[in-house]
Amino acid sequence: MDFAVTFLEGVITFISPCLLPMLPLYIAYFAGGGGAEGARDVRKTLVCALGFVAGFTVVFTLLGAFAGALGSLLVRYQTALNVLCGAVVIVLGLNYLGVLRIPFFQRTLKPKANVTPRGFASSLAFGAVFAIGWSPCVGAFLGSALSLAASSAHAVTGIALLACYSLGLGLPFIISAVLIDQIEGSFAWVKAHYAAVNGICGALLVAIGALMATGMLGSWLGALAPAL
Repeated sequence: MDFAVTFLEGVITFISPCLLPMLPLYIAYFAGGGGAEGARDVRKTLVCALGFVAGFTVVFTLLGAFAGALGSLLVRYQTALNVLCGAVVIVLGLNYLGVLRIPFFQRTLKPKANVTPRGFASSLAFGAVFAIGWSPCVGAFLGSALSLAASSAHAVTGIALLACYSLGLGLPFIISAVLIDQIEGSFAWVKAHYAAVNGICGALLVAIGALMATGMLGSWLGALAPAL
């Protein structure tokens, strides 16, 4: 069930205010600058989108491996680690709700990289740059996923958790690359209701953090599993 949580966090990251409004620009970028409507090369756009998703997946799973390995070193302090990770996730949730304002998460790093999406390889590099540069912006749910990875105390589990997070973030990118014209209305609805979306997302983070800190996340997810 931890994997389902991180997958959901990836999906929510996709609809966050710092990412979803930029989606048309990403799609045009994947398409090589984007021409008139209907002139987009869907196959090229899809290949570049796959490369982009693979690029940030590599970076995020490496972070997951590090977090899981770090957790394994602190396994004897599991209770303290759970409390620390839970507290971090609660703070991230309060920042998402606007109760706290953490400057680091209000900005985006922009490493210098001249990447032109001519194919899968260049889009792979662009995805890696995205993972590094946008981490502060998407940091709330990425931080939660990494906290779960650290609490797992296993590098392999950390990799799997961040792979699920990347899948949750990447699948909407790939679907959008193919169907952007058909689903534009759905994105417009989400953007029009960002206040409610942010409130739900922030509350979800606070709840996950509280469950982590009290050591109840595993049992709660286990009880929820039969209903899913």
